[in-house]
Amino acid sequence: MISDVKFNFVKLWAWLAAMFIFPLIWVGGLVTTHDAGMAVPDWPGTYGYNLFLYPLSTWLYGPFDLLIEHGHRLLGSWVGLLVIFLCIAAWKSETRTWYRRACLGLLGAVIAQGLLGGFRVVLDERTIAMIHGCGGPLVFGYASFLAFASSRDWKHANASIHSKGLWRLAWILLAATITQLVLGAQLRHALPGTSPVGFMSMVHLHLTFAGIVTLVILGVYFLVRTYPYASEPGLRAPANALVGLLILQLTLGIGTWMVNYALPWSETMPSLARYVISAKGYWESMLVTAHQATGSLLIAFSTWLICRVGRRQIALARKPDSRNIQVQPSAAVKL
Repeated sequence: MISDVKFNFVKLWAWLAAMFIFPLIWVGGLVTTHDAGMAVPDWPGTYGYNLFLYPLSTWLYGPFDLLIEHGHRLLGSWVGLLVIFLCIAAWKSETRTWYRRACLGLLGAVIAQGLLGGFRVVLDERTIAMIHGCGGPLVFGYASFLAFASSRDWKHANASIHSKGLWRLAWILLAATITQLVLGAQLRHALPGTSPVGFMSMVHLHLTFAGIVTLVILGVYFLVRTYPYASEPGLRAPANALVGLLILQLTLGIGTWMVNYALPWSETMPSLARYVISAKGYWESMLVTAHQATGSLLIAFSTWLICRVGRRQIALARKPDSRNIQVQPSAAVKL
């Protein structure tokens, strides 16, 4: 009973850390959308104040740029505190050595992200902002992995799948979503010296990988319903969630293109001919930021799929005397 309680604390902090990184990414996306990265020109303080002692009324009811930039810093500090709690809990009660070390790795990644954000302000460098923007979703994927590795499914899933097709496809999906993230960051943080040809090349690559991600997710969706994966109902949850996210992301992508460029709909639809692009309008900003944040969710859910498949893959599962174990196809799976 005592060990279970301690393990639950590890699970609690792991899930809280992952859950709060997502709004951190969302607020960071708003900072980029509103070009508010320099709303607070000093670091690690805020206008000479300690970060945590900056007057509440000044930033909470002040300019929106200040609200989201300072709020982003505070939320990042809170995430760092949650990861510290996770490391302490894991070190005290977690029996898996690799998990304890992975928690320390997450703490290092969060600290690195904070330093990148600080260097972006101190150096006023857009390239660092782009790296910082790519790092956030990757840290989110890392934290999601630790959360999934603390789950009941990870502990109780049985290794009963021989085929490696879905395993390879899951890794292809993760690689494609990360590549799509990098391409999207190139577009959002395009440098002033980027040529029109170079920018359009990145747009076309972004659209190409959107097609690749779409095809891979659809492949995953149908593959989990065929033999031998159909006997593993635990694989359907991430597959179904990925399809739902895909539909949402494609819709948000079309909306993002519309509010940024208004083409080609404004030329083909008379009702949109008078649409005026508002770069920092409320709904426009939320739409663009939602598209970026949903891309991060695709990375996290791809990680979820990898965890579910990996725990059920016979060749990957670590079990004593695995070469002598005969797996029965009809064996029940504990979920």
